[in-house]
Amino acid sequence: MADGGTGTGPGEAGGAEAVVVGAGQAGLSVAWHLRRMGLVPGEDAVVLDRGPAPGGAWQFRWEALRLDDAHKVEDLPGMREIGLSFATADGARPARDIVREYYDRYERAFDLRVRRPVRVTAVREAGDGRLRVETDRGALLTRVLVNASGTWGRPFRPYFAGAAGFRGVQVSTPQYRAARDFAGLRVAVVGGGTSATGFLHELEGVAAATVWVTRRPVRFTDDPGAGVAAVRQADEAARAGRPLPSISGGTGLPATPRNLAAVERGLLVARPMFAAIEPDGLRWADGSFEPVDAIIWATGFRSELTHLAPLGLREPEGGLRVEQGRAVRDPRVFLAGYGPQASTIGANRAGRTVARQVVEHLRAPAGV
Repeated sequence: MADGGTGTGPGEAGGAEAVVVGAGQAGLSVAWHLRRMGLVPGEDAVVLDRGPAPGGAWQFRWEALRLDDAHKVEDLPGMREIGLSFATADGARPARDIVREYYDRYERAFDLRVRRPVRVTAVREAGDGRLRVETDRGALLTRVLVNASGTWGRPFRPYFAGAAGFRGVQVSTPQYRAARDFAGLRVAVVGGGTSATGFLHELEGVAAATVWVTRRPVRFTDDPGAGVAAVRQADEAARAGRPLPSISGGTGLPATPRNLAAVERGLLVARPMFAAIEPDGLRWADGSFEPVDAIIWATGFRSELTHLAPLGLREPEGGLRVEQGRAVRDPRVFLAGYGPQASTIGANRAGRTVARQVVEHLRAPAGV
């Protein structure tokens, strides 16, 4: 199954011991650990990635985003062995360029042989105990699937009355490119996470005016315990098969000097959610109206799991039951970077846990 690197599809119904879908933080972490545990990249362990280049979702982020503006990006396992660390990266460069460069060097240094661009369309029963992974470039069979497809391709935009009739611009986070695209416009930013605050910082002095709208009250905190509680809640939801809660909603926003100063001058002061969208702006429940020319929906993401639908993994509660990164309904399916593993720290740590279980499954006697 080895293909010598990127740019080659999986072929037609070839075989692999394990297939990893996605080459972001979680996927690369799993792939590195699988290699350390004896699986040959490109043969035993095949990594498929739909992106045109290394970098996972980071390669698609907006130009102005810097590493210091985002949640901390953890080093991949083994990264320091090749002289790389995000802790010492040039903070003046776009984050997307740094991550893309570092991931490219990482993939090459450890010969992970990621195949791209390959888009997985469905995963089905093969009929012989294996899974059939169907892609836009053929299909292959595998004994184990590790889904690390992330969330970037499924931005969540809540329904609001009147949205279809809005005459201005509406974009979700993945569509945002630069503040200059909104120069001179009155912009509403909807959402309570770091992407929303990043957009507001960038739009200040460029847009004619901004208004920040959030579903729940905003907390700025430097309490490390908030993150632990949010991860615990996500783990409880995953184990119960419920839809996953927002990690950022549970952790609050970082109380950095930049954010706190923006609160003081009125930039980061959120209004409660509006009641309806009208052709030229937003209408609140109290009848007040805010004219806007553009709405940026920074309202989070949902896990990309559509390709797993043929396996029937979803629970009546609406989510997938996942314990320690493993799907309860099908022990051949693992989910890396899902639920409590959604942060870069969690995804990185989960790589070893998932890889170890994958190898144990592959080595177990038939029928066990």
